[in-house]
Amino acid sequence: MRVLLVEDEPNLTETITAGLRADGFVVAAAADGAEGLWQAINEQFDVIILDIMLPGLNGYEVLRKMRAAQVWTPVLMLTAKDGDYDQSDAFDLGADDYLTKPFSFIVLTARLRALIRRGAPQRPAVLTAGAISLDPARRVVHQGEQLVSLTPREFALLTYLLRNKDTVVTKNEILQNVWDNHYDGPDNVVEVYVGYLRRKIGADMITTLRGAGYRLESGEFASGS
Repeated sequence: MRVLLVEDEPNLTETITAGLRADGFVVAAAADGAEGLWQAINEQFDVIILDIMLPGLNGYEVLRKMRAAQVWTPVLMLTAKDGDYDQSDAFDLGADDYLTKPFSFIVLTARLRALIRRGAPQRPAVLTAGAISLDPARRVVHQGEQLVSLTPREFALLTYLLRNKDTVVTKNEILQNVWDNHYDGPDNVVEVYVGYLRRKIGADMITTLRGAGYRLESGEFASGS
């Protein structure tokens, strides 16, 4: 089982590498994001351990560029951060699992073996509604031929709405799926981000149903509130 470890802390790299090799893994290491990205794209691995805080390209950028290059190797992300948004952003970009430092080596190896058993996921299908198309793998959105520039949170919101197109989703459901179960900020953040999306993809694409929620209109059905 071949593992790529992308980590810039030499002591941690040495400890993880020694432990994994003792458990029968073949380990390749990279100390910065650019080298890690090159190895991930040009070599074959069963699983990748990717730190978020890296010199050069950070882990988020490495992961985004990997998925854009259609590299579907399972990725477990490591970070010293423990915020819910860090975890959410990692999963939004295509991470398969997540561990916060410090962590148990037993847990690390168990997670790696689980990811290897699961194998690389299939390329996600392009999501469409009317003239809008969203490619989760390449993280690009088009409206017709026009590229639409979205922030990570706007992208996550549009992805959720597209997966539930022509269906009413509540503000609570959006918070749980686009933010997380532990979000405790103001719920008008949903209204704010729906407003951002409307300005970028067209106000008529997202219908507000008072007291119920929001619905992204595909144009395939007659709509009405």
